[in-house]
Amino acid sequence: MDAAIQKADTLIEALGWIRRFKDKVTVIKVGGSVMEDPNSLRHVLLDLVFMATVGMRPVVVHGGGAAISRAMDEAGIEARFIQGRRYTDDATLAIVERILAGETNERMAREIEQLGGRAMNLNFRTTNVLFGERLTLTDAAGRSVDLGRVGAVTRVDRSVIENLCYAGQIPVIPSMCLDDAGGKLNVNADTAATAVAQAVRAEKLVFLSDVNGVRRDKSDPASRIDSLTASEARRWIAAGWIESGMIPKVEACLDTLAHGVGKVHIIDGRLRHSLLLEVYTTQGVGTQIVRDDPGREVGGSS
Repeated sequence: MDAAIQKADTLIEALGWIRRFKDKVTVIKVGGSVMEDPNSLRHVLLDLVFMATVGMRPVVVHGGGAAISRAMDEAGIEARFIQGRRYTDDATLAIVERILAGETNERMAREIEQLGGRAMNLNFRTTNVLFGERLTLTDAAGRSVDLGRVGAVTRVDRSVIENLCYAGQIPVIPSMCLDDAGGKLNVNADTAATAVAQAVRAEKLVFLSDVNGVRRDKSDPASRIDSLTASEARRWIAAGWIESGMIPKVEACLDTLAHGVGKVHIIDGRLRHSLLLEVYTTQGVGTQIVRDDPGREVGGSS
């Protein structure tokens, strides 16, 4: 009986957040080891179905780097990374499109449907919603760096995404875009998710990561910080407390907040139902980064 009462208490706690986030758009970036573990991915997709069922409007942006690398190995193409981005020549682009915008994108939408939800895969064969241009980077000497067919999103077809959300469907978007000439470009999934969240003015952007959030000690999961303001996050980066691969993710969070998104969350996607625990409980299981607005509410999912 005590266990049953505890379950009821959890439902009552979730009720307040369900009401608050009804009809609100949340963009979820899925990638990394979550994509490689069928069981973890299934629970993430099940969480998405729950969110849509109780009235939230989830939008999925996904990568698929490990699957792309495996396909390149099979094709005898060596993967090259420049400043953390995959060098994408024509042969690599063909693999990225087949694996990411084709097989992975369609499989995720199909699995959402099998779990009882409604989903629409938005790829080059259905409806593309991401548009951009070739990404330009420079090296330490200020010289231009050639990344091949790698792009940055400059425009998002907001109406298509919003219409699907209003219809109760979950848009599933691969991290690729088209340039003005109709050429296809490979896009970093974190930056693609950021562009989508900004375009639809999302209530939340959630990064499903391989760690449980921002930590005081990167090697100690128990040192996770529940909540950071934008100014606090900048101070942490400047002090070196946020380092290596977490820096670009936090910087993307800060840029997203500056463009009108309510809150950004970093959570461990491998934790079963971490998405629901972060969004629908007061404590949360990751780190939320919020604007420096006066009177802000602090909490794992607030």
